[in-house]
Amino acid sequence: MSATAEPQHSSATPALRLEGLSVSRGRPVVRDVSLEIPANAVTALLGPNGAGKSSLVLAVGGVLRPTAGRVLVGDQDITRRRPEAIRAAGVAIVPEGRRLLGELSVEDNLRVATYTIGRSQAREGIDYVVELFPPLGRRWKASARTLSGGEQQMVVLAQALVSRPKVMLVDELSLGLAPLIVQRLVPTLASVAESGVGVLLIEQFAHVALGLATTAYVIEGGRIRYHGTAAELKSRPELLHSAYLRSESEIPGDDSA
Repeated sequence: MSATAEPQHSSATPALRLEGLSVSRGRPVVRDVSLEIPANAVTALLGPNGAGKSSLVLAVGGVLRPTAGRVLVGDQDITRRRPEAIRAAGVAIVPEGRRLLGELSVEDNLRVATYTIGRSQAREGIDYVVELFPPLGRRWKASARTLSGGEQQMVVLAQALVSRPKVMLVDELSLGLAPLIVQRLVPTLASVAESGVGVLLIEQFAHVALGLATTAYVIEGGRIRYHGTAAELKSRPELLHSAYLRSESEIPGDDSA
C-alpha cells in the first residue's frame, strides 16, 4: 500500500503532532510514525489488529514510553511526560475497553475525572458533558456496572471531555456496541470536533471513521502506509484491502492493536 493523496493543511499549528514516534513493547510496535491532528476536525487512524494503534495511543497518553520521536501539543513538547501532566496539557485519551469504576455512580466517575482541574472548571465541565450526553443525567446515581454498553461508552467519553481538552484520542469507539448505539454517538464526536477539539478516531470499522473524518491515516506493521483525504480512502477501498487482509503473522505490530 503506498501513501497517496496528501491532504492540504492550513498553516496553523495542529492541535497535536507526532514526529517520528517509535514505541517498543519487547519488540518494535510503532515505527517512525508522523501524523497531525488538526483542531476543529476528526482524523481517522485505521488498521488491522496488531497494527500498533493502541500502543500509539498509550504512548501519546504517557502510559508507554516512546523510544524515539516527539509528541507536541501545539508547540509544547509533551514527550515522555507523566499521564497527569499530559492531560493537564490538554490531551484526553479514551482507551479501548470502557474502563470505569464499576461500583461508583455516573456522577462519581465523572468527578474522579476532574481531579486535575479547579472546582469551578469541574462544574462547568460536568454541565457540558451532561448536555452532550443527556442519558447520563437520567442515570446520574446509577452505578457504572449497571449501565448498558452504550451508556458506559458515554461515561468514558464524558470523562475525557469534562476537562475541555484541546485534543482527544478515541480508541475503538464502536467496540462491542450495536450499530444503532454507534450511530447515536457519532454526531456527538462531530459536535465535539466542531467546537474546536482535534479528534483522532481509531477504528477497525472503516465506514464509521471515514464517515466522520476529513483526513485519514492507515497504519500497518507499526508504520503509516497511507495518509490522505478520508473521501479518497472511502472511494478507493483497495487502499485498505491490502492492510486488512494480511494475517497477524505477517504484521510485526502490537498484539493489542
